[in-house]
Amino acid sequence: MKILAIDTALPAVSVCVLEDGAAAPEATETVAMERGHAEALLPMIDRVMARVEGGFPALDRVAVTVGPGSFTGLRVGIAAGRAIGIACGIPTVGVSTLAALAAPLILDEKPGLVGVAIDARHGNVYFAAFEADGRTYQPPHLTSVREAIRSLGAGPIRLAGSGAPMLAIEAWSIGISAEVAGATIAPDITYVARLGLLADPALAPARPLYLKPPDAKPQQAGRIPLETP
Repeated sequence: MKILAIDTALPAVSVCVLEDGAAAPEATETVAMERGHAEALLPMIDRVMARVEGGFPALDRVAVTVGPGSFTGLRVGIAAGRAIGIACGIPTVGVSTLAALAAPLILDEKPGLVGVAIDARHGNVYFAAFEADGRTYQPPHLTSVREAIRSLGAGPIRLAGSGAPMLAIEAWSIGISAEVAGATIAPDITYVARLGLLADPALAPARPLYLKPPDAKPQQAGRIPLETP
């Protein structure tokens, strides 16, 4: 099975094509960026697919990160992934950004919990935790840095994600052994692909995982009420 993986959830745009069982992607590209995901993604997909034997018809599946992450970034990646899936007649699956960040730490097979946190601002993080064997210890949720650390026990804890440094400082302040051991900007796209290969399309839909409402809200001032007949 050959999979196209797409990640636009965080400050990077990443694309790769991976054959099931292969040690490395057939083609891959990643560019770190805070903005411009919509403009960068489709040309990047074209460049990656130009290096894939057989092109788009050779694909069996598409995987895309579904969050948590940037509202705009998620919509860009999911829309592209779904469109390619429909055009190619293949399933598109969603992959949790937090699970993709945790995957390389879980594969290290070291003792202790793996905590993954994405900075949600104002002292909060999008957070999930996993056992050393990969089982979910805490599902993705929005919480404070303080509560995230205190929910993990005495350690040791290995951390990844943009919120990992904040969690490590909080852990050290109360004497818990913690280490920032994984990526802190965006997941390795290869792990998005590997998780996508394992996913069941019926249980992993490509739709956004929103853990809080958007910051931008419709303006209420100056609204003209609708006339009632």
